Amino acid sequence: MIIPVRCFSCGKPIGHLWEDFVSKTNNRTQKVKETLDDLGVERYCCRAMFMGQVDLMDTVSAFKKF
Repeated sequence: MIIPVRCFSCGKPIGHLWEDFVSKTNNRTQKVKETLDDLGVERYCCRAMFMGQVDLMDTVSAFKKF
């Protein structure tokens, strides 16, 4: 739902890179591989965290809270 602060496998901090990643890849202005290379995400476990992330905040916030 929300990108974790650190990678689950290696522990590298990646949470601060999420907004840059989304802004560059949402409008298809840059490819995912190029974006991750520019952000300095080199490890395959960290790359998987970005590519496997689904942003569900808008969907979850639509439900009523008790």
